[in-house]
Amino acid sequence: MTAPSTLPARLDALPWSHWHWRVVLALGVAWVLDGLEVTIVGAFGSVLERPDTLALSASQVGWAGSLYVLGTVVGALWFGRMADRLGRKRLFLLTLVVYMAATMATAFATGFGWFALCRFATGVGIGGEYAAINSAIDELIPARVRGRVSLAINGSFWIGAGMGAALSLVLLDLPWLDVALGWRLGFLLGAVLAVAVLVVRRHVPESPRWLLAHGRAAEAERTVRAIEAEVQAQHPHWRPAPPLPMADDPTRKALPGLAQVARVLLHHYRRRSAVVLALMVSQAFFYNAIFFTYALVLTRFYGVQATAVGWYILPFAAGNVLGPWLLGPLFDRGRRAMIAATYGLSGLALLLTGWGFVQGWFDAVTQTLAWSAVFFLASAAASSAYLTASELFPLEMRALAISLFFAVGAGMGGFAAPALFGALIETGSRANVFVGYAVGAALVIVAAAIAWRYGIDAERRSLEDIAPPLSSQETDIPHR
Repeated sequence: MTAPSTLPARLDALPWSHWHWRVVLALGVAWVLDGLEVTIVGAFGSVLERPDTLALSASQVGWAGSLYVLGTVVGALWFGRMADRLGRKRLFLLTLVVYMAATMATAFATGFGWFALCRFATGVGIGGEYAAINSAIDELIPARVRGRVSLAINGSFWIGAGMGAALSLVLLDLPWLDVALGWRLGFLLGAVLAVAVLVVRRHVPESPRWLLAHGRAAEAERTVRAIEAEVQAQHPHWRPAPPLPMADDPTRKALPGLAQVARVLLHHYRRRSAVVLALMVSQAFFYNAIFFTYALVLTRFYGVQATAVGWYILPFAAGNVLGPWLLGPLFDRGRRAMIAATYGLSGLALLLTGWGFVQGWFDAVTQTLAWSAVFFLASAAASSAYLTASELFPLEMRALAISLFFAVGAGMGGFAAPALFGALIETGSRANVFVGYAVGAALVIVAAAIAWRYGIDAERRSLEDIAPPLSSQETDIPHR
């Protein structure tokens, strides 16, 4: 019988192929959808304040962002547990359907109550995506490139942001389309994109690592054989390891109880938990505070027309995409050093930019370019938080661990941030807004110090080497 550790090693040994690209595109689009949603609301924020649309206040726009974040927390917690129980594939199909239905319903909102409820439901779907997809990506991608791939996928949020910005420019400026209808069409187009993604995802296999953890070794072996055959067709000179028969183990314990999960997180891996928590909380506040109210800053302090906000989001999105893509390979050389560097430098850059905002050094264009430079670093930093959460804990509880840290991070750092900044912007005081920037900068700088001191050098290591499965003796798990 093939040892359970053989299949993960074979997955890590695969050369990069068209099959890997399909997995990346099919699953990574979750962040594209998230970016599309957040940007559409951000770009439409001022438009939704108009009496001929939803007549929202700036605070209500901020609260809609906070409720979206709350929805992602609820979705991550619920669907994260289900992803460990029922499998990665079932959940990344289900969560996409939830997102699709909710964003379609948003297009028919008639007031703040309906709009806020739909934003919450949309967040539920996206939150479930985070847990199921980060798990699947890490378990299917070879260890030697796991860092750069994970960062690139998480950074693709900003491809969606760019799409949302472009959509806002088109939909709010068409002479034959009233603005009161244009914003609704934006949400409907998000649902159409989700349908296309759903078709592609059906062909992504279940994680062989998850199948092994659930005693379905024979199915895991068949899945890996099929992947190897497809890869070999592209790389005819590459030879996979000889396939060996695998027997199922229906008695194997698959899902750890919540008490065991708590023991692993708070006792065996308490330092890792502290690192992930610091990274998640700080990046959630940093991002949600600034981006959910991005349009409001431009319109209130720089006099940018609501219909032109998309032009300012495009360079901002470009900086956020390029950061993870260009810096990603460095995370496969030194994970801990790069996490600390990107967190620390992004915090210092935001402090400098925020001070310039208070002093009136910028106009709308130069402020946008300054933010783009800050988030070139911050995007790589935030993406590395999800990578860290997904690779530092055992397979049997991986999706739940991701969802727990995402939920706590988003709840502590993300839920309050949009509402807080909405209120700060309503005061009309640049100094008050700078206080929020300073808090966000301080949080990521502290997180950088924690990551440098207690982070794990996980680059190019197999997931099983970083965190042994719970099926091994707990006494063998290091307390760190």
